[in-house]
Amino acid sequence: MAIKVLIVDDSALVRQVLTSVLSQDPALQVVGAAPDPFVARDMIKALNPDVLTLDVEMPRMDGLTFLENLMRLRPMPVVMVSSLTEAGAEVTLDALSLGAIDFVTKPKLQVAKGLEDYATELAAKVKAAARAHPRPRPAAAAQVASIAKPRGAAAFRTTDRLIAIGASAGGTEAIRVVLEMMPPDAPGIVITQHIPAEFSRAFAQRMNRCSPMAVCEAEDGQQIVTGHAFIAPGGRHLRVERSGARWICRLGDDAPVSRHKPSVDVLFRSVAEAAGRNAVAAMLTGMGDDGAKGMLELHQTGCPTIAQDEATCVVWGMPGAAVKIGAVDEILPLNKIAGRLLDLASNETPSAR
Repeated sequence: MAIKVLIVDDSALVRQVLTSVLSQDPALQVVGAAPDPFVARDMIKALNPDVLTLDVEMPRMDGLTFLENLMRLRPMPVVMVSSLTEAGAEVTLDALSLGAIDFVTKPKLQVAKGLEDYATELAAKVKAAARAHPRPRPAAAAQVASIAKPRGAAAFRTTDRLIAIGASAGGTEAIRVVLEMMPPDAPGIVITQHIPAEFSRAFAQRMNRCSPMAVCEAEDGQQIVTGHAFIAPGGRHLRVERSGARWICRLGDDAPVSRHKPSVDVLFRSVAEAAGRNAVAAMLTGMGDDGAKGMLELHQTGCPTIAQDEATCVVWGMPGAAVKIGAVDEILPLNKIAGRLLDLASNETPSAR
């Protein structure tokens, strides 16, 4: 049975384009297109769609207000359609925190080839959303420990253990949960989240506000130190390299790997080579299989590996793929992952396999 999709966008042209590109996929059926949330509300009741695509900026009621009401009254999978602007990034991250499954950028209407690629991406995300578990964020956010973040020379010590994290769909919120639970002196953390270049800095800044650690968008040559987390910039691969007794961030503009840039496979493989069993790694919620092979390489070096469990994932694609190929030592619910990473990283001598 085809997945029923309802499009909500105030632009008649965008509604037409989204309807056209989604209708090309026989697994999808566009059952309607609404110009604003008030019309959408009635169409949801009448048409019972499986997935909603939702514009962020609309008249009469903005997309965030509508999404918040929807997730409270009738939770369903939502894919946000966002503009590539600083304001668009913030609103999109807000939408993901409210329970949206994923997002795509506004279609580039003038470029035929770009539209073909866009159609493939949009269809894949709508299909993944249909299988996902919508989870509105609880009204009371987790409390962050009121401890000063590491600053100044004293904080810049070489970390002797390294934590690597990969995520995609649902990952912006899953990473928030993990980083909120980390102490300010946690081992250095490197993170690859599938995210556009225009959004990654806003995401890193948001994580810095909610975590006791100091969180930043990674820069080329930056030293990985205790109490700091480094997020791969959108559109660039993040690798870890050994430099004497230190680990440093390396950014690359080379081709996408596993269809992604940044790629979790690239990060995990570099960590396997540079740190091996001195690292610990976690695969969080995400669509597809990026990172599974890299996690297997980590596993084979003796690095402890964790996958988020299916029950707490928005999409159990990437963790499931890693489990399927035997790359995972432990499968844990999201709220247990930070503590377990810290337990494993606190071992003075990594256990040999």
